[in-house]
Amino acid sequence: MILTVTPNPSLDRTYEVPSLDRGEVVRATGERVDPGGKGVNVSRAVTAAGRRTVAVLPLGGAPGALVADLLHAQGIEVAAVPVAGATRSNIALAEADGVLTKINAPGPELTDAERELLLETIRRQSRDADWIACCGSLPRGLSPSWYAELVARAHTAGVRIALDTSGPALLRALPERPDVVKPNAGELSQAVGRPLATVGDAVEAAEELRGLGARAVLASLGADGQLLVSEAGTWFGAAPVAAVRSNVGAGDASLAGFLTAGGTGPEALASAVAHGAAAVGLPGSVMPAPADLDPAAVTVTADVPVDRPLKEPVS
Repeated sequence: MILTVTPNPSLDRTYEVPSLDRGEVVRATGERVDPGGKGVNVSRAVTAAGRRTVAVLPLGGAPGALVADLLHAQGIEVAAVPVAGATRSNIALAEADGVLTKINAPGPELTDAERELLLETIRRQSRDADWIACCGSLPRGLSPSWYAELVARAHTAGVRIALDTSGPALLRALPERPDVVKPNAGELSQAVGRPLATVGDAVEAAEELRGLGARAVLASLGADGQLLVSEAGTWFGAAPVAAVRSNVGAGDASLAGFLTAGGTGPEALASAVAHGAAAVGLPGSVMPAPADLDPAAVTVTADVPVDRPLKEPVS
């Protein structure tokens, strides 16, 4: 079972538009409403893969109730932590050329009592978990060290933990040695404080995160592919994508693919790449099912192309 923790979930509305013109009336060609948040997306992808998951998340107000209803409709077990503030609502505008504009609300501020109830719910639900995936930004009311505390508690309980966050929350958690961290290129660049221009730059940055405590780094490099850097070795994976429809949740689908394939080694990386490549071809934040995957199109190699310039360098 994969337990997901989403401290700041959302109700996500995605509109497909021909183009985005400021100050003009823009008519959408498609619309979706999905339960949102990185951990929520991981649970949705795990469920689509036919595996059991439990989603732990604070929920409040009408948006929170709708998030729970949408997850239940997809067959996902929800361990809701009731909070007084309303769950945030986010908007994504997906243009025909693949450009995505996101408007993310801040979300509610958790009280001390709500924070303790969230930790207790995670502790109770993690008894049967093979992995805990802690994902996304922290809401107001949780300190940057909150994920570090959660990693330490998970390891004390003998549970492996995957962490997908950024900024101070990531850096504070690294000394607790999360089993895998999953930054994208921008988050990786931010964590080491320097630009990334080549695949080799990304490898060096991932090794630096390992030096700070991460046991493994699964790095999403957008159109360039993905890296897995661990004590066992370094691998690079990629897959062709015919057309990008929406990259919302693609990284979350990748993490789900990685964890459902065991969470270690090149086979898990191949699964991550297959899930990420499938996700970008689907509308909104739809998570890929097995029928959407094309494992034969994925290439994974230990011969990492370190000199290859990134198609989307991070400055």
